[in-house]
Order: sequence, then C-alpha cells, then structure tokens
Amino acid sequence: MQARQNATEQAKTTAERQAREAVAELKKATDELNETKLTNRRLISDSTQTGNVLRRTQSLYRELSDTYDKLIKNNEKVLANKTADYQKIAQDLARREAELGELSANLNKSRTEIDKLSADVKSREQRLAELEKALAEKDAAVNALKTKVSNALLAFKSSELQVKVKDGKVYVSLSEQLLFKSGSTKVDPKGQEALTKLAGVLKEQRDVNVVVEGHTDNVPILRGTAGMQDNWDLSALRATEIARLLTNGGVQPERVTASGRSQYVPVAQNDSAPNKALNRRTEIILTPKLDELFQILGTNSEAGK
Repeated sequence: MQARQNATEQAKTTAERQAREAVAELKKATDELNETKLTNRRLISDSTQTGNVLRRTQSLYRELSDTYDKLIKNNEKVLANKTADYQKIAQDLARREAELGELSANLNKSRTEIDKLSADVKSREQRLAELEKALAEKDAAVNALKTKVSNALLAFKSSELQVKVKDGKVYVSLSEQLLFKSGSTKVDPKGQEALTKLAGVLKEQRDVNVVVEGHTDNVPILRGTAGMQDNWDLSALRATEIARLLTNGGVQPERVTASGRSQYVPVAQNDSAPNKALNRRTEIILTPKLDELFQILGTNSEAGK
C-alpha cells in the first residue's frame, strides 16, 4: 500500500508537472497563433498596398511608354532643329573669334599707346618739377632782391619810397617829394642819393631787368613849360632822367627801360591833394630774367605739339 501510495504521489507529481508544461506550451502556441494571425493580417494589408503600388506602377509605365513614343517621334525634328542651332552657334563662334582677334589687336595697339602716354606723362611730370623748381628759385631771387633793395634804402621814409613785391616783381615806388620839384625833370640831391644806393645794388644783379615808369596826377602842366606839351612829356622825361642816373651809377644801359605813363595809371582818385601826391610818383620795376622758365615753357609747348 505504501509503495502504491508513493508511486501514486510520484505519478501525481509527474502529472502536475506535465500539466504545467502543457499549459505553458498551450500559452506559447496561443501566442504564436496570435502572432501568426497578426502577421497574416499584415501580409494581407501589405498585399493590398503592393497591389495598389503595382497598379500605379503599371499606369506610370504606360504613361512613360507613351511619353517615350512621343519623344521618339519628335526626336528627328528636334535633331534637325538642333543641327540648325549648332550651325548658327558655330557661325556665331567663328564671328566672335574674329571679333576677339580684332579686340586683341586693338588691345595691343592700346597698350602701345598707353605706354607712350605713360612715358609722355613722366616727361611732363619731370618738366613740371623743373618748372616748379625754377619758379621757386625765381621767387626766392625776387624776395632776396627785395631784401637787398630794402636794406639799401632803409634811410628813407615810407612816405618817400616803398619797396614791395607784386606779380613776381619788385616795385620801388618813389614819391615826387623825394625826387622832383613841381614840374621839374631834374632829380633833387636826396633823390639822387636814393638812386645811387639803388644803383649800387642793381649793378651787382646782372640778371635783373629794370623798367622806370614815370607817373603824374591829372593836373595839366603850365603852358609854356620848356620842352613839354603835357604830362606825357613830363612823365617820360622824368623816367629818362632817373634811368640816366641809374646807368651813371653802374647799371648796364641795356638792362634799363624808361617809359612815361602820364596820368593814366593812378593809384588813387585825383580828388584830393593827398591822393594827387600819391599819383605823382616814379616806379622802378625790377624783374629777374626768366630765361630758364621760358626755356622750360618752350619745351613744354613743343612737347604739347
């Protein structure tokens, strides 16, 4: 009995284990069945989608075939048009190559002209620099001359004479009060002293030209004045007298020019005694010779031609 009981318990245990295994296998099989059903539904869905894609693909294929047929039919016409286009392009290319060759030739010619112009500009710049240098030297010479003349005439009052630079020239303006008595053409001793000192400076300045200008007011000379008809004569004779004194003082005669300006270049209105006194004057204009400047300018003029 005990042995059967033991066998029965063992059989029960085995049966329970087998039952549990069977339940586990059943659950596994059920899960696999569910997964299979799900996969089947997916396959059915994919098959439907695949069918749709296939039908769309077939439709596109038919459309492509139609398009291809049309392209084949139009190919000969397109090729013929393209051939005409290619010929036109070839002609345009040949024309453009010819134009390019002409442009290249013109470019080479332009480069030659540019090189020539560059050389001309450099030459002009060099002449301009020379001209600027000559002008600076001329200005320096004028200022130095003014200083020498001013220093030589320091003993005289500003009301008697003035020294100034204008338009690149030195102007020595001497009043009638310093030089002459009214209506006279003979220089007074004090005026002679001033002219002697001025001549002492000018005789050393051999590159300076001297112009003596006589000026009067608008008051006519007295009738019957010996050797004179009007203020032209008076201004010219006074200028000549001063030119003579300068040359006697050592200034080379070929450098001196005497001229009479009469009453026609006043520095003030002839409406009062002080203004008339200002107009009765002699101006000695000192001009440095500009040979170098004229030479440079002449070179520039020839180059411009």
